[in-house]
Amino acid sequence: MKKIIDIVETIDTSQVYTELSDTQSGGICVFIGTVREFTDQQEVTALMFETYRNMALKEMDKIAEQAMKKWSLNKVLLRHAIGEKEVGEPVVVVGASSAHRPECFEACRFLIDTLKETVPIWKKEIFKDKSVWVSAHP
Repeated sequence: MKKIIDIVETIDTSQVYTELSDTQSGGICVFIGTVREFTDQQEVTALMFETYRNMALKEMDKIAEQAMKKWSLNKVLLRHAIGEKEVGEPVVVVGASSAHRPECFEACRFLIDTLKETVPIWKKEIFKDKSVWVSAHP
């Protein structure tokens, strides 16, 4: 079992398949979150992400461990971008590989949902006429 956990300036989605590939895996599931153009009918020009890196990495590692204990996974990936990101740019990628697809799908949903709920990464939505920090955690 291998964990890939990162906080980066830029996400390269082209490497994710290679990182999650494993000869024991018959399935790979990946979720990529991107900057969308509109939020509540307001045009977004960019998003800004900030984090407390050490705490975020620790929490991401904990999420990966939980997923690997709950499902039979060969590899788990959690990666989030920081800094200012333009519309269409990837900001988060999570993925899992396993022998069979059900584990991949379930684990992937758990990874992104839990990351968004618990990892200390803060998002600022930047619009043409204002910017707003969005509460990352309920």
